[in-house]
Amino acid sequence: MIKPCDITGLILAGGRGSRMGGVDKGLQPYRGLPLAMHTLMRLAPQVGEVMINANRNLGAYESFGMPVWPDASADFAGPLAGFLIGLERCETPYLVTVPCDTPAFPEDLVARLAQALEAEGADLAMARSPHSDHAEGGRVGPQLQPVFCMMRSTLMEDLLRFMQEGGRKIDLWTARQRSAVADFDDASAFFNANTLAELRQLEARGA
Repeated sequence: MIKPCDITGLILAGGRGSRMGGVDKGLQPYRGLPLAMHTLMRLAPQVGEVMINANRNLGAYESFGMPVWPDASADFAGPLAGFLIGLERCETPYLVTVPCDTPAFPEDLVARLAQALEAEGADLAMARSPHSDHAEGGRVGPQLQPVFCMMRSTLMEDLLRFMQEGGRKIDLWTARQRSAVADFDDASAFFNANTLAELRQLEARGA
């Protein structure tokens, strides 16, 4: 059984926030606190320790009391760059990643990812929701949530090689791994705020 103390949590807050007007998404106010702080409070009880991946306003994130690591490159290379820095800094056998813009993700997310990974003898486990609950919506049927991901820290070299070869797409990298899926019933738990309007929508729906 994988114990929480064997898992490091990584909050992904290193994006451009382009659909939110270029603002730092994780620092946007949500119910009186920065969005990423809600993510931290949700994640911390599920893991042994937490790190934050951010590429600007590092002092603001450091004030959360957790280690903050920027991407190795300065070109906002996407979530895989966050995965890589997390794996490089991870001192536990497992790393789990969550985005900073989805504050209502399941409180048993990590336990269920760990269970799926162990049951399948996999190197990586991803969450899957029954359908999209995004404002832009439109998708029907189960939807993988690859940024809600648990992986063995031994995947670092493979990810580094993939990115050195020019790889950037998260689904192409995860497809290379022995992977498992953890199914969740509540699509609304994975609603993420890509725009300020969606952030207000998130507040209004009581997430």
